[in-house]
Amino acid sequence: MSFLEYNVKTTPTGWRKVLYLNWGLVLLLVAVASFGFLMLYSVAGGSFDRWAEPQMERFVLGLVVMFVVAMVPIWFWRNVSALAYAVSVLLLVYVEFFGVVGMGAQRWIDLGFMRLQPSELTKITVVMVLAAYYDWLDLSKKSRPLYVLIPLVLVGIPTGLTFFQPDLGTALLILMGGGAVMFVAGVHWAYFAGVIAAGAGAVTAVFASRGTPWQLLQDYQYRRIDTFLDPTNDPLGAGYHITQSQIALGSGGWTGRGFMEGTQSRLNFLPEKHTDFIFTTLAEEFGFIGAASLLSLYLLILVFCIATALMQRDRYASLLVMGIAVAFFLYFAINMAMVMGLAPVVGVPLPLVSYGGSAMLVLMAAFGLVQSAHVHRPR
Repeated sequence: MSFLEYNVKTTPTGWRKVLYLNWGLVLLLVAVASFGFLMLYSVAGGSFDRWAEPQMERFVLGLVVMFVVAMVPIWFWRNVSALAYAVSVLLLVYVEFFGVVGMGAQRWIDLGFMRLQPSELTKITVVMVLAAYYDWLDLSKKSRPLYVLIPLVLVGIPTGLTFFQPDLGTALLILMGGGAVMFVAGVHWAYFAGVIAAGAGAVTAVFASRGTPWQLLQDYQYRRIDTFLDPTNDPLGAGYHITQSQIALGSGGWTGRGFMEGTQSRLNFLPEKHTDFIFTTLAEEFGFIGAASLLSLYLLILVFCIATALMQRDRYASLLVMGIAVAFFLYFAINMAMVMGLAPVVGVPLPLVSYGGSAMLVLMAAFGLVQSAHVHRPR
């Protein structure tokens, strides 16, 4: 029996696909989103209408999107990967000229009923197109310079467009997500060592040039670096966000102040309390135990995704799911590091918890791809 015949005969069809969904993953996603509903209710002062109710509606829509994507065979997503990537890049170009400006950045397309952020979509389409590329590429060629240059261009174009919106956080996520797929695909480690060495050299040059005639950054950019290294240098200015965040994290203790009893969020000391800094609200109200519980749910989702990737016989499905798993890890790891002062504040939301439409729907579509790989794998 050929692999194709085996695949056709052992892959579920019709409504039987619903039975093969990874329902454990679905329950984990619902549990994480529920943390978000609670915290959005809390930071709104006990109101569902402001943030919690719209977030619930988006999550329900996201579940529908996930189920629809999951029912479509994984080979279809492989075939449209290049098209999806091209559309996302064209949307990024469109944003450059006609995008909606908000908070000093031009990142959104106004669809009337919601604002679409194409850079969120690009996080996933980059993973899709790279997985399709390495599925097509002969294994013996994956580390040859010409065949390494192609994925670098595929990652570099959306990264650059996103960086100049400006959106440094999302640009870094696109770059690292693409690099993760290349690493998992088996590109030789020397390329990654070279990139790390070049990055270290660039950082050294930036610091060494300070105060010299060939200074590489502007003075205000160096002040931002100083603030990241020591927020107390400007606690009421550039260091305000992280200073208030650290106060909220520390005041929560082991068990927290109690639901809706967080002083930093309720008294509006904590900025962006419903988006980028919602994790600190959780830590203040539910303490270390609450924060660790959310982190445990995130890690379980990661385990489910990695297990799905390892069970795949199809190279595209395996690379796609592993790339989505790494991208998901980067989302919550960078946000948590950011609010704890371990990384610069770059505006990365907490997945499924922070308030937002584009990020929620795109992430649920990504988990739909994971489910599609799980449902349609040969058994």
